[in-house]
Amino acid sequence: MPDTAEIEPPTPLTGYEDRCLQTDEGRAIRDLMDRVGDKWSLLIISTLRAGTLRFSELQRHIPGVSQRMLTLTLKHLARDGLVSRTVHPEVPPRVEYSLTPTGRTLIDPAEALAAWAVAHLPAIKAARAEFDAAAG
Repeated sequence: MPDTAEIEPPTPLTGYEDRCLQTDEGRAIRDLMDRVGDKWSLLIISTLRAGTLRFSELQRHIPGVSQRMLTLTLKHLARDGLVSRTVHPEVPPRVEYSLTPTGRTLIDPAEALAAWAVAHLPAIKAARAEFDAAAG
């Protein structure tokens, strides 16, 4: 085994690593990556790519999401500028959600990540089974 002093650290492929690890914006970048990598955000963004939807329509299109989690996730996505929330002054009030221009820029990377997950799921399942069997 080589002496660890002889091993050079890997060179970052992009400035992402440097910014996340060595700058003040690093925390904000990591927070945003956590946001888009959570259980519901990419599903919401993917669902809204077709257009504006009301809360109840979003909930119908995303099986398994609770009202609380949908509300919380939409709030976070709106805060990050990825989703816009429009309240129409009617009785009863009508609230609609849509992607912002920034949110739309996330569609292609989200779809690429989803395609990667689908393509590699068999290998990941096999690795998990092997790991779990070895762990006993």
